[in-house]
Amino acid sequence: MRTTVIFRAVNTALLAAGVLSGCAFTPAYERPATPQPAAFKELSGWAPAAPADALDRGPWWHLFEDPVLDGLMRQVEVGNQNVAAAVAAYDQARATVAGQRGALFPSLTLNGGANRSGSGGGSNSSGNNGGNGNNDGGRTSNSYRLNIGSSWEPDVWGRLRAGVAVAQANAQASAADLASARLSAQGELAADYFSLRSVDAQRALLATSIDGYRRVLKITQNRFDVGIVPHSDVYQAQTQLASAQSDDLALARQRAQFEHAIAVLIGKAPADFALAPAAWKVTVPDVPVGVPSTLLERRPDIAAAERAVAAANAQIGIVRSAYFPQIGLSASYGPSAGAIGDLFKASSVAWALGLSATETIFNGGANRAAVRGANAAREQVVARYRQAVLTAFADVEDQLAATRVLAQQQDLQRQASAAADKVEEQVLNRYKAGQVSYSEVVQAQVTALNARRALVQTQGNRQGTAVALIQALGGGWHADRLAAQE
Repeated sequence: MRTTVIFRAVNTALLAAGVLSGCAFTPAYERPATPQPAAFKELSGWAPAAPADALDRGPWWHLFEDPVLDGLMRQVEVGNQNVAAAVAAYDQARATVAGQRGALFPSLTLNGGANRSGSGGGSNSSGNNGGNGNNDGGRTSNSYRLNIGSSWEPDVWGRLRAGVAVAQANAQASAADLASARLSAQGELAADYFSLRSVDAQRALLATSIDGYRRVLKITQNRFDVGIVPHSDVYQAQTQLASAQSDDLALARQRAQFEHAIAVLIGKAPADFALAPAAWKVTVPDVPVGVPSTLLERRPDIAAAERAVAAANAQIGIVRSAYFPQIGLSASYGPSAGAIGDLFKASSVAWALGLSATETIFNGGANRAAVRGANAAREQVVARYRQAVLTAFADVEDQLAATRVLAQQQDLQRQASAAADKVEEQVLNRYKAGQVSYSEVVQAQVTALNARRALVQTQGNRQGTAVALIQALGGGWHADRLAAQE
């Protein structure tokens, strides 16, 4: 009978709490409006021909068709420590969501105990004859208890649900941060890798030029030995050879720095990593751009900023609920007896059911200030979200402009390099025929080498710009994955 009464009371309280729980004070959330131009300005008159879904077909770095780069990218996921930290942060955020959801349900506790207590004392006297004394012992008693307790805070005003919403939005923002960390590490790795290959190509050019300078030095030395040219020609040839060798050492230093950076990105100590020189495949893919509005879905940093707005919006509901009383339900059921065998007798059972409500009558306007602060915090993150969108638009425009200009520069530098090669060949032949001074040879050789290196550098810059454009577009990531991860 007592158990039935308890269940009826609990059910009544649950029903009342369920009716009241429809009252929520979190504002309806809408994604803040942002500027969305119809098209990118820097695409005017020029557009890549790649299919629009090229970035969705697989890892974006496959567009560069470099198997060595593919192998390095696979190591970023497991070795990069920034990515590992972002993974741990995301796991922590998901655990917070689970903890917030747990607050929506009642908590149950089971406790038991045993006590032994005594009172009074005894006396012991004996005569000279060793007679027996009197011993009046005190009283002792045992008590045992076993209790099941429950407590629950009904989400009457939506405060707990708002807490779950905050945790979920934060977890989704953390997932977007994880995607940003991956994309950043991948982009940095690709940029360093292409820079290293560009340096390798420049060193190959220098190696060819150094061999040529050695041959010219020998020719000049022979001509000087027979009195055809002055000693200054020999000195100039020696100077040019030494300068080229010095430039090669500077490039070797740059290559080592890029190699060390790649090692750190894949989670290895530089001493344990080496990347051998290899043929450079100068592939510059046409990157699909689309329209500016797609950035809101493809950029993980924008998604993280938008989720921060959602979390701030839900936080307003938590703060508003402070205007209303906190309601709690508690219940206990269990026996208490002086002997273990009596614990399971109906006469030993005791129960209790409680309802509590706490309301702040006066706190000097603290609640009103907290609501005002929560609204201001939301406006702050809204401004940051809009700034992130504007920055993303600018990033894409910058890379589009760089892509177009570098493509034009490459064509011009290829023409300049071909012309400089012809001039170098003709001037060297004329020098061998005694028609020009060695100074003209030096000038032609320096011009030709600089033109070749400039072409190689531009090719490397084009690959780096393609990587930066892919990063600016968000890679192959989509914001709709956030909901699926929860």
